[in-house]
Amino acid sequence: MDVGLRGKRAAVAAASAGLGLATARALAAEGASVAICGRDRARIDEAAASIGGDCVPLVADVSDAAGGGAFVAAAADALGGLDILVTNAGGPPAGNFAETDVDAYPAALGLNLLSVVGMCKAAAPAMQSAGWGRIVAITSLAVRQPYAHLILSNTARAGATGFLKTMARELAGSGVTVNSVQPGLHRTDRVKALYGDRMDDAPMGDPDDFGHIVTFLCSDQAKFVTGAQIHVDGGAYQALL
Repeated sequence: MDVGLRGKRAAVAAASAGLGLATARALAAEGASVAICGRDRARIDEAAASIGGDCVPLVADVSDAAGGGAFVAAAADALGGLDILVTNAGGPPAGNFAETDVDAYPAALGLNLLSVVGMCKAAAPAMQSAGWGRIVAITSLAVRQPYAHLILSNTARAGATGFLKTMARELAGSGVTVNSVQPGLHRTDRVKALYGDRMDDAPMGDPDDFGHIVTFLCSDQAKFVTGAQIHVDGGAYQALL
């Protein structure tokens, strides 16, 4: 099925590995021109080489609104504009309520909430003017079902989801869709760092399969899907709503 992405220009944040890299790879396979970012030059160059084609590697730190906005501006400059934005970032440190100091929250909010705001603010106006755009945020299943010992991530990503849902409503009818995809456990470095050997005790998703879900939300066929939060978790979330 042709998903209509040939020639589209996509920016994928935090894509030197894991779900970001898998998403960039899936978009490039559908003919999109892709710019990706990471904080380490060697790692992001290696990731771009693995994607191939005309993938543009950019060094950027998307841990706050300013960094997120700067990445979008650099990606738009490199590609001659942006049609697709995939927001993404690493996760904050693990911890529970008792051991997590109040001073740890601003950085977590910057990383997983304000960076999303900054990227969207930088990308959406031009998409609205063009009458076509796709914004997809990679968040977490924690938005629906908070994870133990990840209170910073649970808090910040829930805020990002509220922002995205509000934005989707405001942009509806402009040709720009705004959705989020909530991964459960996938075989990534982040999950390995958190769970170690326990990864073998739970179903684990393939990052490449996750990338295909994001790519579908960027497609022409998904033009009437906006404001959605789609969990990709192998059935881990069991509530009815």
